[in-house]
Amino acid sequence: MSETMLQLDDVNVSYGKTQALRGVSLNVDQGEIVGVIGPNGAGKTTMLDSIAGYKDYGGSITYNGTETATVSSGKLVNNGLVYCTEDRDLFPYFSVHENLQMGAQFRNDDGIQDSFDFVYDLFPRLDERRKQEAQTMSGGEQQMLALGRALMSDPDLLMLDEPTLGLAPVIIDDISEAIKRLQDEGLTILLVEQNSTFALRHAERLYLLEQGSVELSGSAEEMRDNDYIRDAYVGVT
Repeated sequence: MSETMLQLDDVNVSYGKTQALRGVSLNVDQGEIVGVIGPNGAGKTTMLDSIAGYKDYGGSITYNGTETATVSSGKLVNNGLVYCTEDRDLFPYFSVHENLQMGAQFRNDDGIQDSFDFVYDLFPRLDERRKQEAQTMSGGEQQMLALGRALMSDPDLLMLDEPTLGLAPVIIDDISEAIKRLQDEGLTILLVEQNSTFALRHAERLYLLEQGSVELSGSAEEMRDNDYIRDAYVGVT
């Protein structure tokens, strides 16, 4: 059996009197892609922020057996838990190459050049635009750069928040091909998406998050065949 890398047990998060997450439990095993789908405002980003150490939470979140609340967000990255946010968080006046360098700023291993080579091979558009400022790139190119910068941190578990949001279909296809390649490389991924069709295409297991609670979970095949998922979510982006 695969080793569990990420485990959430009865996780609760509140913003004042508003409860954003209600008893959320899920797990991600080594080498698999797990999807979390649900509508806007369901609590998906709050969940990722909590895992990454940006939000206080009740319950338990463990990464490789260690409670994340006991570890700084920077240390979590050093330990291989890397978060590619919906906002992308690029340095707008930095070039493509400089943004990628920032992803590797806390690494002290000998594999950084290999990571550059991998990212540029994964996204040839970035290779063509090494000296271009991030702010001058299209939204799709910026998404590629955000994903590339996350990969420069040498993740063991990569969390992706809405990687297809607002992108043209041709760019979504490019992101899809990249995720397939990362899957072939054995990277563990937690994929959060409103685009349920995209998530069902890539994830082996999925959770449906609605109003801060996990309402359904199962294999991709089970979720694809579920009447509620098919009627309410499939094809909705």
